[in-house]
Amino acid sequence: MARPEKIRLGDLLVKEGLISSAVLDTALAEQKKSGRRLGRVLVDSMLVTEEAIGKALARQLGAPFVDLKQSPVDPAALKLLPESPARRLRVMPLKVLPEGLLVGMSDPGDLFAYDELARLTNLDIHVAVVTESDLLTAYDRHYRRTEEIGGYAKELEQSLKGSDDTLLDALNAEAGSLDAPVVRLIQTLFEDALQVRASDIHIEPQEKKLIIRFRIDGILHVQTEAEPTVAQALSMRLKIISGLDISEKRLPQDGRFHLTIKGRPLDIRLSTLPTQHGESIVMRLLATDGGMLDLERIGMPDAMLARYRSIIARPNGLVLVTGPTGSGKTTTLYASLNTLNKVDSKLITVEDPVEYRLPGVMQVQVNEKIDMSFSRALRSILRQDPDVVLIGEMRDAETAQIGLRAALTGHLVFSTLHTNDAASTPVRLIDMGAPRFMVATALQAVVAQRLVRQVCWHCGQPHTPTPHEMNWLESMGAGADPTGFTVGAGCQQCNHTGYRGRMAVYEMLEMTSALAQAANQPDPREFLTAARLAMAGQTLGHHALALARSGKTSLAEAAKVSNQGDD
Repeated sequence: MARPEKIRLGDLLVKEGLISSAVLDTALAEQKKSGRRLGRVLVDSMLVTEEAIGKALARQLGAPFVDLKQSPVDPAALKLLPESPARRLRVMPLKVLPEGLLVGMSDPGDLFAYDELARLTNLDIHVAVVTESDLLTAYDRHYRRTEEIGGYAKELEQSLKGSDDTLLDALNAEAGSLDAPVVRLIQTLFEDALQVRASDIHIEPQEKKLIIRFRIDGILHVQTEAEPTVAQALSMRLKIISGLDISEKRLPQDGRFHLTIKGRPLDIRLSTLPTQHGESIVMRLLATDGGMLDLERIGMPDAMLARYRSIIARPNGLVLVTGPTGSGKTTTLYASLNTLNKVDSKLITVEDPVEYRLPGVMQVQVNEKIDMSFSRALRSILRQDPDVVLIGEMRDAETAQIGLRAALTGHLVFSTLHTNDAASTPVRLIDMGAPRFMVATALQAVVAQRLVRQVCWHCGQPHTPTPHEMNWLESMGAGADPTGFTVGAGCQQCNHTGYRGRMAVYEMLEMTSALAQAANQPDPREFLTAARLAMAGQTLGHHALALARSGKTSLAEAAKVSNQGDD
């Protein structure tokens, strides 16, 4: 393809009839004042879309227009141009052609970028037009660090083999060097995890290899594999920066540390577990720059949210949030505390661990090593004159009873419990040893929740339920209407999974006088029957079904939530 010509974008858009001469003059004046590109001025002013500009440029050049959200990118092309020059030149390598390299450019008239690209790749360059916003998103999506991470792992392995020192001596010698293989490996791991929206990093030593996996939207994906000798070096380095005991390899340890990755602050919560082939490490990534969620944004249905707000506005009582690990309980609790965090109220939490810092809230970290347990912390907290108390988890009968007593003596208490659904939670408290009368009197509400994957908004398409899904719909009382459902076809945006992101599914049991009376009876079946009757049509499964019917999640995800709740 011949070297593209310099294009006067404004004249082209007027010629194409996309804007008028008067609009162009106004935009040029704004461009001169702000220093932004003309195309960006027009798009930000909503005078023309990026796609319309891109297609006009493509027609002028006789080049293809490529939608990066849908079009595949050739991995071989990515290898020809590293991420740094690609971002600097605002280009994306798309495909290796017999006659050269096809690249996407949002500004195909940038002759400097064209010449520099030809020099860097030593190939004939063929231009396709893409939009700028798609281009910026595509960098994060396609320039994964898999090969880079694998390379650092091999480099680390070689450095350990070639060292006559002990592993600790070798790591200490490298501790101050940002170029040390173990430092670069860990840094790149976090950069890649943040890039793909991973919530957890799993480092898992096996007999003959080390496996590193990322949890993305609740599903684990293998990121890379390395030699098992790398595992010990990673474990020791992560223990050092977490302040853990590097000599202790027989017992589990928990720690945390703080990193800034590409300008984004992260709190990392780390857990080690001794296994047959070494220490398994799981790191939870907690972004601290997203701002505190409020109740309006957590996804609770409007009618339930109104009831929940009225409950937590009460001066005393116990509110429980239940669900498995990783179901979003902490988000719901922190959003609740954020609503109640006023200058005239004192809020104290006791947590293990403290996941997020809440301005204005006194947060206490449990530390079993010094006998700072939930129950011991709670006894001291209640002498601090709090209005609202958050207990991270009711793990035993003593903690449950202290929390219930606090709720009966003028405090609003929040906590979590691991149960399958809201209806079974009061029974679980009684099974733990809490007196029936205290549960019946103090408990105000139980919120149960799960997370479901969202259908990718780029590739979602209509879905006809399978016979199995139709049976589930009928069991939910939804009738035989098969319309309104969506499934993701899989695209570049969602890494061909059909899902991108997650959202919460809720149910809530509000303790009425009738339910309190039933909870006080010796036979738990009486309460369970009354509770499930009170929640008829408002369970986790019904909320998930409503989300599936609106196209936000799939029927498969909704049915999975319903089955979990029925376990």
